[in-house]
Amino acid sequence: MASIIQGAGFSLSSFTATRPRRMAPVVRAEAINPDSNKDEPKLVLHTVDVTKLSKPVTSYCRCWKSGSFPQCDGSHVKHNEITGDNVGPLDLKK
Repeated sequence: MASIIQGAGFSLSSFTATRPRRMAPVVRAEAINPDSNKDEPKLVLHTVDVTKLSKPVTSYCRCWKSGSFPQCDGSHVKHNEITGDNVGPLDLKK
């Protein structure tokens, strides 16, 4: 990369010296999915046949905080209060 920039008529050192460096904000990363199916490379909610639901409306978690995941237990309310987020469940109707 440095040789490409130097070949263009200026050096890497002069390029970095003339451009102010922008610092990215430091964000503490937390896992959204702390414990559900961690042996899977990618966790996707399974297909749900809504005709076979036992209740007229079934709520599925989208905040990954539910103690009864994948069903919603209302944990998103506390999550939203703490983070200022507005996530809610996925409601499937029969």
